[in-house]
Amino acid sequence: MAVKIRLKRMGAKKRPFYRVVVADARSPRDGRFIEMVGYYDPLPDPVVVKLQDDRIRYWMATGARPSDAVRELLERQGMLEAKPRRARPATAAAATVAEPAPPEVSAATAEAEEVAGPQGQAESGQAAGEPDEVTAAETEA
Repeated sequence: MAVKIRLKRMGAKKRPFYRVVVADARSPRDGRFIEMVGYYDPLPDPVVVKLQDDRIRYWMATGARPSDAVRELLERQGMLEAKPRRARPATAAAATVAEPAPPEVSAATAEAEEVAGPQGQAESGQAAGEPDEVTAAETEA
């Protein structure tokens, strides 16, 4: 018989309260259980967790496996070592993108850079917006 240590939801609608129970893995979440070994109330500002560590250690020694939520509670209480989380495997799309793409330059920014020089002055030393003499002579001809 596979035994799990898991949460059993209690409480009213939108007011959850959980019991930490030892149950057969085949029984429903809120169904039959073998033993209640603690409770968890997530609503108060410092959450309330009360666990019987001697009973939890007994059941784990006999082969009971905690659910992910209970494992996290046990880690927070210091009863279990924090298990290192697995890194997600790299996807093919993430592996093909080795370098970030260069930032795109908008048309307005490119035009402003052409008009203004490196320090914001016109390239020929004239104020921005004044026509170039060569351009003016060419337009008269």
